[in-house]
Amino acid sequence: MKKTLMKGNHAAGEAAVRAGCMLYAGYPITPSTEIMEHLSARMPEEGRVFIQAENEIASIHMVGGAYCTGKRAMTATSAGGFSLMQEFTAYASDAELPFVIINVVRSGRGIGSLEPGQDGYRQSVYGGGNGDYRNIVYVPNTIQEMVDDIYEAFDTAEKYRIGVIILTESSMGQMMEPVIMPDYKFMEGQPEWAVTGTHKWDRGSDGLGLKRKAWAEKMERMTAEMQRWEDSGLEDAEYVFVAYGLPSRSTGEAVKALRAKGEKVGFIRPQIVSPFPAKAFEKVNRDVKGFICVETTEFGQMVQDLAITVKKEFDRNVPVNFYPYGIGVPSVKEVLANYEAVKAGGYKEVF
Repeated sequence: MKKTLMKGNHAAGEAAVRAGCMLYAGYPITPSTEIMEHLSARMPEEGRVFIQAENEIASIHMVGGAYCTGKRAMTATSAGGFSLMQEFTAYASDAELPFVIINVVRSGRGIGSLEPGQDGYRQSVYGGGNGDYRNIVYVPNTIQEMVDDIYEAFDTAEKYRIGVIILTESSMGQMMEPVIMPDYKFMEGQPEWAVTGTHKWDRGSDGLGLKRKAWAEKMERMTAEMQRWEDSGLEDAEYVFVAYGLPSRSTGEAVKALRAKGEKVGFIRPQIVSPFPAKAFEKVNRDVKGFICVETTEFGQMVQDLAITVKKEFDRNVPVNFYPYGIGVPSVKEVLANYEAVKAGGYKEVF
């Protein structure tokens, strides 16, 4: 199949078209705006609906309204725009209403900056807004993987009747890579939950209890079925790096360089972070000395999920170290320097 050089945001929008998205509603916000720009032309070309809403709150409710009628719909946003959408995402979780959001994360608090970062991890993984719920969160590290994830996301959202977030980063949205676009596909038939969006439980005298039981069963099934990661060198590793998204590219190269020097290091790259790929850790050397989490946040977000997983997996205290790169993407050289500091005891374990 032919490869095409595409900008990340344009590829994201085109992947949604190929996946059968029938409505896009959004509001411009850097660094996700090119997704909207691309779809402003492509959706009408395909006889579908494009809407520039008055704000992010309106756009996500339009997506939900379309999905209530059984039509695939999506939005894209970043930073505070995603925060504004979380009143709806909490409601959609309770109503078991699917949705797809591409969150092109930028770094920093408040309005943040335009630099790449992974600040959106916690609010994506842990739902955001009010309520105790989860989304399924894909974390690609190439434009091709992002295209493939978006192409799959609608099927996943509808299968579990759950929100799906594609967590990308500002640099991924702006950079260009060759990609192969998939064929067109569409939702088959009309979903049984369409039009009314009502729950299907026999509530009886304990409706809330039945609802909680059904949600727990769905989460258990989803957690088992959506484990996805890449790994290398785990069987004899003394230290294991864990990173996702763009930092995983430089971290992976650092691991290769260390392996070439004879260092016993391993690597786990989550491809989905919710549910977290706990099964990957079953392969890790039982005598491992520690884990090193590399992420572009200041205080750590994924590192907490990593620490919980490690504590569950091992019957002894295995140190979890954290490299808080902050803003941007760490270089291979910087990851290597951090590894040497950990080995020399220059970093105190965070968990």
